[in-house]
Amino acid sequence: MDYSHYQALKIEIDDGIAVVTLNRPEQLNTFGGSMHGEVENIFVDMAQDDAVNTIILTGAGKAFSAGGDIKAAAQRFGTDEGWKHITGVYYRAKRLVENILNCPKPTIAAVNGDAMGLGTSVALCCDMQVVSETARFADTHVKVGLVAGDGGSVIWPLLIGPNRAKEMLMCAKIIYGKEAATMGLVNHSVPADQVMAKSMELAKVLRSMPPMAVKWTKVSINKMIKDQFNLVMDAAIAYEMCSMVTQDRGEAIHAFLEKRKPEYKGY
Repeated sequence: MDYSHYQALKIEIDDGIAVVTLNRPEQLNTFGGSMHGEVENIFVDMAQDDAVNTIILTGAGKAFSAGGDIKAAAQRFGTDEGWKHITGVYYRAKRLVENILNCPKPTIAAVNGDAMGLGTSVALCCDMQVVSETARFADTHVKVGLVAGDGGSVIWPLLIGPNRAKEMLMCAKIIYGKEAATMGLVNHSVPADQVMAKSMELAKVLRSMPPMAVKWTKVSINKMIKDQFNLVMDAAIAYEMCSMVTQDRGEAIHAFLEKRKPEYKGY
């Protein structure tokens, strides 16, 4: 399959293992530009590629992904472009998570550095995670005035339980990779220079297994996750869209960029 049209992703395939790299290192691999759409599509394309057995998703540079592009959000807040962006969020956010969950091939998130917001959701929706011990890990939607609507409210409660998930998401609590592994949020935490080696080790084990047995086991387990997705996602995305037009959202993103304490109004 030809992947030359992908611009924000670097794609390497060797002996059945595909390494997909989020490749906007100067922007900490935020989901701006074409990144969001390309991550939506790559799992669909690789699901149909007979040359791919297992997928490793990682980030270029020092971060896995800082999540949404805050600078772009600030520029379009309250503009016509901003309204158009909001109307597209519902479909694009759902499609991103659905395509990761529906990909029948095993996926491993090699979290080489910080994963924030949408970056965390993407990593957790993969089948397995190998996280740098020193990588910061958090769903920070609330901190920038948004509901955790793009997958966080689906996957976190399944992994660590509702009450711990509420503390993590509602307080935008930041933890490190080592703590994420200890609480069972991710599979493995290793020194930063071992993240890719450990991920490749897992990929080779998966590649050595009977492919259909692996795929159908994944499909069976993901039935539970997809039930939760169907229960929660529509409401979470709708509330996130509502939060995008609040005054507190504008205050949060401008305060973040201006490096000052925000003053929230409650509307």
